[in-house]
Amino acid sequence: MASDTQGAWLDEALARAARARVVVLGDFAIDAYWLIDPDQTECSVETHLSVRKVRRQRYSLGGAGNVVANLAALGVRSVSAVGLIGDDLFGGLMRKMLEDLGVSTAGLLCWGDDWQTPVFSKPCLGDEELNRIDFGAFNWPESRAQEAVIAQLEQAAQSADAVILNQQIPSGLSTPEMIERINQIAAAHPRCRFIVDSRDRAELYRGAILKLNAHEAARLAGQPRALDERVPCEAARRFATTLAERTGQAVFVTRGENGLLVADADEVEEIPGIQVIERTDPVGAGDTAVSAVAAVLGGGGNPRDAARLANIAASVTVRKLLTTGTAGPQEIRDIGPNPDYVYLPELADDPRRASYAGDSEIEIVREPASPRNIRHAIFDHDGTISTLRQGWEGVMEPVMVHAILGPRYQDADEALYHKVLDQVRRFIDKTTGVQTLVQMAALVELVRQFGCVPAGDILDMHGYKELYNRRLMEMVGSRLDKLRRGELDAGDFQIKGALGMLEELRRRGVKLYLASGTDQVDLATEASALGYANLFEGRIFGAVGDIKVEAKRVVLEGILRTHGLGGAELATFGDGPVEIRLTRKCGGLAVGIASDEVRRFGPNPVKRARLIRAGADLIAPDFSQAGQILSTMGMK
Repeated sequence: MASDTQGAWLDEALARAARARVVVLGDFAIDAYWLIDPDQTECSVETHLSVRKVRRQRYSLGGAGNVVANLAALGVRSVSAVGLIGDDLFGGLMRKMLEDLGVSTAGLLCWGDDWQTPVFSKPCLGDEELNRIDFGAFNWPESRAQEAVIAQLEQAAQSADAVILNQQIPSGLSTPEMIERINQIAAAHPRCRFIVDSRDRAELYRGAILKLNAHEAARLAGQPRALDERVPCEAARRFATTLAERTGQAVFVTRGENGLLVADADEVEEIPGIQVIERTDPVGAGDTAVSAVAAVLGGGGNPRDAARLANIAASVTVRKLLTTGTAGPQEIRDIGPNPDYVYLPELADDPRRASYAGDSEIEIVREPASPRNIRHAIFDHDGTISTLRQGWEGVMEPVMVHAILGPRYQDADEALYHKVLDQVRRFIDKTTGVQTLVQMAALVELVRQFGCVPAGDILDMHGYKELYNRRLMEMVGSRLDKLRRGELDAGDFQIKGALGMLEELRRRGVKLYLASGTDQVDLATEASALGYANLFEGRIFGAVGDIKVEAKRVVLEGILRTHGLGGAELATFGDGPVEIRLTRKCGGLAVGIASDEVRRFGPNPVKRARLIRAGADLIAPDFSQAGQILSTMGMK
């Protein structure tokens, strides 16, 4: 599929990262995951308290250690660790784990009993993390330790392309006195890029590139926000610009699921967040981001590409649960240079910001280029034209809940039942529009995750799809029977004005295509029953039972390839994120249909938010204002 990037920027960014020599100074820590068995039948003889038994234990690098692990995973040319560890069991484990990654530990100094190796111990009961137990929270480097570390940093910086300055523990290595000495080293090595990731003391660094989250940026810009208070994009942009002007360096501001901003003295650019369907764990995502930024900049890359790579790498990391994960080059390439971005989340969440075409109900999200020579139009089916499958979510939900709870469905306590139900509902909302096999493949993982069903009884994605499809087709079949008997008309299952829009586009010589995640045979049958299959002249494309074949993607790519089209000749109408995202990527005009499938006219606010996040250019509730829709599209 054509895109504005063609993938070249990603290959170049990864190549630059591979050339970088990076030093990391900071709070080297270990993350300890203790997976506790829920059985509490044994009590301590001495205390009479329940014994918590650790079934499995897992240790990974945390703090500056996780930054190093991410650099190693990216495949940078060389990584050197500079810092302090204790003369304890965890200090030895730390050094071994780093050396196993090929990291130079000559600058990682063991400081005896005066320093505890920082450890973040995380007991986990099921998928719930309990209260942490931390080691090293009272460390404070004496003057001799500071001098020894500074000497190691000065030596390492002489041959480094980038130095990451990590400060995570308030009482850790980076005291105000140490930071002043670090500033002197940075000033003495102008060729080397110094990148700061500091939770508490970023304002003390001079001449360095800052990597901050939105709340840290607000504090440094003199407008602190409570941690539970949202920092809007407009405010984050102001903070990034202010800090870039103040420091004279690039500033990177991460915004969690909403992506990140990169600013310099001249401009600020927003890199949108990336859609992640799976469960996420944000732990370590910031370490992944700063590692990618340092690697690209150290290899001679520009801040924009560094930010884009950091964004993709972090989206890999958050998919890795109960671990401080990393992102390797192949995992990053699997996401791709033009991922599924989440656009304009603030607008999506706040309908008060909406702008409409004249006095119509058509919302202009992104002003279309005008005029457009639309020659090909793709229509999604369910929810965009047809309501035959209205209520499919209500069919899928109990099927998934039954599948996950299995033999425990009847006797599961209220907490477990609602935990499963809430996760199923969130999942269905996220995956609306994707083919059913993709949803069922994820269901298999949910069944495994909750552990209520014996491993041997878990079905594969085709088995679960059969269960769901059987229930769904009972509902659809009943509606089709009423059509055949004349009890209901085709119009009773069409979004308002849909047939008229199809006929008008065809009258104008536009070729029409029908695309759906519904199985091909069922899609063709339903389009015929509703009386508009002939308008598509055989161009009807549904799922073919292969999870690797995304019907809507195949249609879009096929149209562009077969007809040699540019984006300005293509429009897509859909109520789901898949077709909207694909159209946005290929430069076509994406018209979101935020339909109320029960009334068959009027807006659905949930769909509106979803479609904006997917990248819709225009949003209409239905096709009742077809002429205004076409005019707003730039079709005269």
